[in-house]
Amino acid sequence: MHRAFLSSLFLSYGLLFLQNTLPVVSWSTFIVSHTAGQDDTPALTAAMANYSSNSTILFQKGITYNIFTPIKFPTLTNVEILIEGNLTYPTNITAIQDIVTSFSYSGAWFDFTSGTNVTLQGSTDPNWGWIDGHGQAWWNINQQTNRPHGWAFSHITNGVIRDLKLWKPIGWNFATSGSNNVHIYNNIILAVSDNSSVRPKSLYLIRFSVQHRWRVFGEVHSQALSIAYTILLAFSAGGSNLLFENNHVENGDDCITVGSGAINITVKNSYCANGHGLSIGSLGEDGAVADVENVLFENIVMANCLYGARFKSWTGGNGVARNITWKNIAFYNVPFPIYVTQNYWDQEDGPKPNSTTLNNTHIEDFLFENFVGTVRDVPYVEGSCVTDPCWYAVTNATGKEVIILDLYPNTTSNILAKDIFAKTETGARVAAMCDPTTISNDVGFVCQDGPFIPTKAGL
Repeated sequence: MHRAFLSSLFLSYGLLFLQNTLPVVSWSTFIVSHTAGQDDTPALTAAMANYSSNSTILFQKGITYNIFTPIKFPTLTNVEILIEGNLTYPTNITAIQDIVTSFSYSGAWFDFTSGTNVTLQGSTDPNWGWIDGHGQAWWNINQQTNRPHGWAFSHITNGVIRDLKLWKPIGWNFATSGSNNVHIYNNIILAVSDNSSVRPKSLYLIRFSVQHRWRVFGEVHSQALSIAYTILLAFSAGGSNLLFENNHVENGDDCITVGSGAINITVKNSYCANGHGLSIGSLGEDGAVADVENVLFENIVMANCLYGARFKSWTGGNGVARNITWKNIAFYNVPFPIYVTQNYWDQEDGPKPNSTTLNNTHIEDFLFENFVGTVRDVPYVEGSCVTDPCWYAVTNATGKEVIILDLYPNTTSNILAKDIFAKTETGARVAAMCDPTTISNDVGFVCQDGPFIPTKAGL
């Protein structure tokens, strides 16, 4: 009896002691002010020093904020930025270009430089939480010079990017360089020109419980393959331990690209339309040493894209990309569903260089599993083409290839394409391109320039 009483007494005093000694963390909320017709960035910038930790920065619902100049956030600790109102870029193209070329421009219109426990959150309200880039004016005149990139979420540890809605952005959208443990989900990027094809309708995926195959249902309009003059990247994954999921992207460049230095990246349950694929790279430019490891792309729809799964490295590069998986990919009207090249080049740098070097970024443990869809083998228009032939043209390709492996000898190990089910739009037989002197294992199909014939390893 006495022992139970004393134990209860000590417990009560112990809890009281902890309550009186633990620090009390206060939380502050800053409501961003708005002045009609004026730039709202300066007032926010002036206030941020007092709200860089244990704070909420709120863009209020019902207000359209004028972000006429870039926002550069200081180092943040335990901060959430809630975008419940709308944000608008300036509409003056020349004014934006002047800012982008100035010495003070950091490289992104919204620049997060570093921080811990940082949340960037939009709104699920369909009418609010939009960031309007006014990209249509840029696309109408095919203006690609000095475009502002969108969101640099750099060097953030334990971060969240969720529920953001980007309308007609001008340049690249999200970059996570140097960040660790970031969850990016439920975001919408709509870089669709009013002057191009009908926006694709949704695709519906049904998974068979026994055979584990994807079947694609629904209708997709596709008058043109890609969106004219919307050449911009959706997600650039740099850093480690990043999870991208449930994102919807309609653009004219990579849906997501995973760059050198990235490790433990997962991309899943998402929709990509009109773009350039689920990409690794480009890697190894100017002899750079690349390192990409442990990347998974899973359960993704690719509609009217130029590429589905894509790897790109420059001739003469170094380093390695290893343990990369593309799995459960549904593709519709895609000219290059699976494309691996060690001969990448950028048309903006001029003609394709002549190189005799056999050195290249090495490839290890690549898996392409459970691809289902249609190869676009009819004439199409691709908005990023500015050369003749187009930068994406493949010598001797028939346009019916479901997989192209453009490799160098002695640079690859353990590449496998498994459970690949495709048909062409015209009904012609699906093909492959592969040089057997460049591979060291059964890649899951007969490695040849000719019909796509699965082998035992590919079934």
